[in-house]
Amino acid sequence: MIYDLSKHNSIARTFIAELRDEQIQKDAMRFRTNLERLGAFFAYEISKTLKYKEVETQTPLGIATSSVLEQQPVLATILRAGLPMHQGLISVFDQAESAFITAYRKTKKNGDFVIQMEHISAPDLEGKTVILADPMLATGLSIVLCAKELINTYQIEKLHIVAAIASTEGVKHVRANLPKADLWLGAIDDEMTSKSYIVPGLGDAGDLAYGVKQ
Repeated sequence: MIYDLSKHNSIARTFIAELRDEQIQKDAMRFRTNLERLGAFFAYEISKTLKYKEVETQTPLGIATSSVLEQQPVLATILRAGLPMHQGLISVFDQAESAFITAYRKTKKNGDFVIQMEHISAPDLEGKTVILADPMLATGLSIVLCAKELINTYQIEKLHIVAAIASTEGVKHVRANLPKADLWLGAIDDEMTSKSYIVPGLGDAGDLAYGVKQ
């Protein structure tokens, strides 16, 4: 399943517009806040697909029947760019455990790059729903590499992938390699540069959120 936010009118589309705006991007705090807002928005939408159970809740005046999550998801994030969206996700799933993945583009002398994954710090993911967040889904190589590492290590029940901006090529790559995953995307852009940056995209999300890396 692919949920494309750009096909649904909501305030979240304003967050996407501001993330793309090169003038608003100069305010790093606002950039991070908009990624957090998107994370919270997608957390709410994903919550509709999860399993619930009925419980009785004691109020000051009586007993109310309520629905609560049977199990909290685990929130997985690719550092560093994924941190703001992670903050938005965990503001909704506030009892969820978290997994953190270190992965980056390692550029060769000829300009080509490979995805280098160095470390995963994760709780037990057996039988869990996992939400994997990265603001940019360009080639899809990072998401697929990280997701497959988790899947090969644990028997994950369900995988959700969250990104603010995706490329058409990246979506195809993810669908081909992770056919059972659900994708939750702010927008899908058709083009990429020769260096695999999404066009029109929004630039380097990690640099815009936390400063230009050396």
